[in-house]
Amino acid sequence: MTSNVPTCPECNRAMKFGGFVLCQREDDDQRVCRGVWKCPTPHVWWNWADRPHETLEACPMPEMFL
Repeated sequence: MTSNVPTCPECNRAMKFGGFVLCQREDDDQRVCRGVWKCPTPHVWWNWADRPHETLEACPMPEMFL
């Protein structure tokens, strides 16, 4: 059985979903949610909710989600 849970790009551990954050996207000037993902280390990553297959990006404000 396979899992759709992403693994941390930095430590390769399974991550947990931490919720959504509404952000302004610069490339198309749209307000879109970002999904926040955390691993136990704790590293914090996020991605655009409407672009789930894009690469996770390191969150620039990880202390807000710990």
